[in-house]
Amino acid sequence: MPQVKPHVVLLTYTKDPAQTIAMSAKLCYSDATIADLKKGVDESDVSKFLSRLVTMGHLSPFEHASFTFGIEGVSRSFLAQVTRHRIASFSVKSQRYVDANKSGEFNYVIPPAISALGEEAEQEYKEQMALMHSWYCKWQEKLGGACEKSNEDARFVLPNAAETKMTMTMNVRELMHFFTVRCCNRAQWEIREVAWRMLEEVLKVAPELFVTAGPSCVRGGCSEGRMTCAKPDEVRAKRKALADKTAENK
Repeated sequence: MPQVKPHVVLLTYTKDPAQTIAMSAKLCYSDATIADLKKGVDESDVSKFLSRLVTMGHLSPFEHASFTFGIEGVSRSFLAQVTRHRIASFSVKSQRYVDANKSGEFNYVIPPAISALGEEAEQEYKEQMALMHSWYCKWQEKLGGACEKSNEDARFVLPNAAETKMTMTMNVRELMHFFTVRCCNRAQWEIREVAWRMLEEVLKVAPELFVTAGPSCVRGGCSEGRMTCAKPDEVRAKRKALADKTAENK
């Protein structure tokens, strides 16, 4: 079935990320040697120290730890949004080298709002995807068959709904920003869903780094002003439930 939905996997991350950040921050305030600092980071004090750094706004040490995610089942529309986060690294499935006709049809994302209109509307959408796929195949043939040279121009008729896959790496400081703007109810539904799944993944392995991570209303008032969703209690409850869930599964 060509319909796909977002799937997020944490592939790898900096070893002992909290310790790495704490050691880097302590270096700023001490004339001790690197070896002494490494020995002197007490695990019991790390969480409090990291919280103090956040309160102080001293966030550059958080750039020393990074997390790499595997993301699939997302649209090219999602790709256009996520790459606006420029302090990140991306490796993306190519529509030039990967033939969208290889399996007989391309995978695509169906927006929930379209599905909510009912089975008839969803079927209409699927038929439109099939039509665009037929256009793609025809252009492939006219341009010389399924190969890199034909794919690079045939892909122009593929929709934003077409699935893509990627690996994405962000440091902790950028992840904090990402979760602030993309877990917010004001964010577009697809990138919001991915952001919450990413947050769940990092909370499983490094909860001390992301204690306050999430939309601005999780930490206090809404930053959206008149554009607010006016549902801070709902968002805070969702964030708490996620923290409780990951803590139970540790």
